[in-house]
Amino acid sequence: MQRAIERRGIPTVSVTVARDVTEHAKPPRAVFVPFMMGHHFGVPFHRELQRRIILEALDRLTKAERSGDVYTIPVTWAQARREGIAIEKQLGSTSSLGLATTEMPAETDCPT
Repeated sequence: MQRAIERRGIPTVSVTVARDVTEHAKPPRAVFVPFMMGHHFGVPFHRELQRRIILEALDRLTKAERSGDVYTIPVTWAQARREGIAIEKQLGSTSSLGLATTEMPAETDCPT
């Protein structure tokens, strides 16, 4: 679909958490976020990180050097989780989303 949109003259960029699939598909431009599947923009309420990912993706529209470039955002899932837990605590909502009670150790990162 991305290529069809590009053929119409509209530049596109993918935000992906599956680097291997993205490298195989070779979209015109992509931003890889090393997070768990389904968490393309990090954790709930982490507006700063969500904004950063969106801005990085928009930046790729002009900075991708060649078709198929996959840019990796320098952040880890463990870092995003820790920051998300801190944000939840500040909001007083640790039980509503469950980040603070997740079983996965904070130091676990998704493979790249």
